Amino acid sequence: MSVTVEFYFDLSSPWTCLAFHNIQPIIKENGAAIIWKPFLVGGVFNAVNQDVYAARENPDNRKFVHSFRVLKDWAKLAGLPMNFPSEHHPVKSVHAMRLCCVLEEDQAALHKFATAAFNAYYGDQRNLDDPEVLIAIADEVGLDGSTLAARTQEQKIKDRLRANTEEAIARGAYGSPSIFVPFGDGERMYFGNDQLPLVNWAIKQGLV
Repeated sequence: MSVTVEFYFDLSSPWTCLAFHNIQPIIKENGAAIIWKPFLVGGVFNAVNQDVYAARENPDNRKFVHSFRVLKDWAKLAGLPMNFPSEHHPVKSVHAMRLCCVLEEDQAALHKFATAAFNAYYGDQRNLDDPEVLIAIADEVGLDGSTLAARTQEQKIKDRLRANTEEAIARGAYGSPSIFVPFGDGERMYFGNDQLPLVNWAIKQGLV
């Protein structure tokens, strides 16, 4: 029996960058499939998790201070660059996530672009809110950046990003990444990089 995991993501989240990288060997090891689902984490926060904004306003928030420190440790463990935060943080990701939605039906191309975009933001500190930067990143991985950027202005692409975001919220999402694994007659939702061992466990339950 095969298992298909759905990974809702926003490029602006450093924990999503880690989980995006770290979930891939889990998927491969289990012979599972994964669907990358772009959404807008700001829309999720606005709808169901506004407390995150208040927490960010307090520079002495112990949870956030500790979280940034542990983030760097996770990145070292994964062998990923994590030059974060940058001058662009928090970055507005609507342009980037619309471009991801343009690519959603071509999962291989979406994976290629997202990988490069994560590296660009968390490795090179490039601004993902700049359409010209997004065009350049797409071009660098062999995609037609200008055409993709033009398509982000199509109403159906804007609607897709909104629909993906609303769908994730309806399924219980409160941040990025939100990872859904079939489980029994329903599904399990897991959040963030730290819960990937549970994702691995849930996938294995589905293979029994």
